[in-house]
Amino acid sequence: MWGVLNVTRADAAQAVRNPLAFIAERWTPSPRTVRRAAFTALVMMVVIVVTGGAVRLTGSGLGCPTWPKCTDDSLTTTSAMGLHGVIEFGNRMLTYVLCAAVGWAIIAARSQKPWRRGLTRLGWAQFWLVMGNAILGGIVVLVGLNPYTVAAHFLLSTALIAVAAVMWQRTREGDSEPRPLVGKAVRQLVWVLVVTSAVLIAVGTVVTGAGPHAGDSSDVPRMAVDWENVTKLHAVLAWIVVTLTFALWFVLKAVDAPRGPLLRTRDLFLILLAQGAIGYVQYLTQLPEVLVGLHMFGSCLVWIGVLRVLLSLRERPEVTPQVPAQADPQLSTV
Repeated sequence: MWGVLNVTRADAAQAVRNPLAFIAERWTPSPRTVRRAAFTALVMMVVIVVTGGAVRLTGSGLGCPTWPKCTDDSLTTTSAMGLHGVIEFGNRMLTYVLCAAVGWAIIAARSQKPWRRGLTRLGWAQFWLVMGNAILGGIVVLVGLNPYTVAAHFLLSTALIAVAAVMWQRTREGDSEPRPLVGKAVRQLVWVLVVTSAVLIAVGTVVTGAGPHAGDSSDVPRMAVDWENVTKLHAVLAWIVVTLTFALWFVLKAVDAPRGPLLRTRDLFLILLAQGAIGYVQYLTQLPEVLVGLHMFGSCLVWIGVLRVLLSLRERPEVTPQVPAQADPQLSTV
């Protein structure tokens, strides 16, 4: 009895000291479970970006006028705050769902056998980015939805999506050294595409910061730039990204590239066409909230699509442990 009690106490102590190691010793997830955990975290990041856009587009950005509480006297929204308070507080609560999804991805990666340290680190990188973005979101509220902090909030979410997309891809690969599937010139073209896409997204935050959707019914100051000009710059950058993607597809066909990069490039091109159509329609129809929200969702898909193209240019096969050959006793001499 004392032996059982001692083991229980030891287990409890280990669980307190290192809960991840405690779980990993008792659970081995399948590779499919690890992939699903990473994919769930990625999906939740896109969801919270879209719902964050809904907060702004419904004028609910200051539905909870302070942070970390919803009001000075209440941690949660009150009936007096109406629908705007519910929308803003609901978006805050989704942060906990996102943390749970990232936590599941970390636990699954840590419990996989053999332990893949790099995969676990990607999970922790997501956790700290979520924490940083939550704090930045609080600052956005405290400074009255300053457009520059709102833009930084979205850009940090974009970085978070990038890390999540890389982790999702890594769950389907081994840990061997990456082997390029295309030549150096093609890889350089794709890096130009990645950088241009990042600039496109950054300029998109300026379009938002200078545009009419301030996030609150009050008169929130906008970025001091000409909205028409920055919108045209955004459109030019979008056409450059489309052109680079189209050119990449032809180059991949010309060099007889593997099927993976071709499919990822095709997917990105289709996403870009849909995103461009939404962008022009929302511009011509005076930025209706629904289309602006769809455009934000499309921005996430474009970024994920670009990263998938980049990650498809190499392969990292599983490393199979080599078992030393055993001598056949029937062939041995006496």
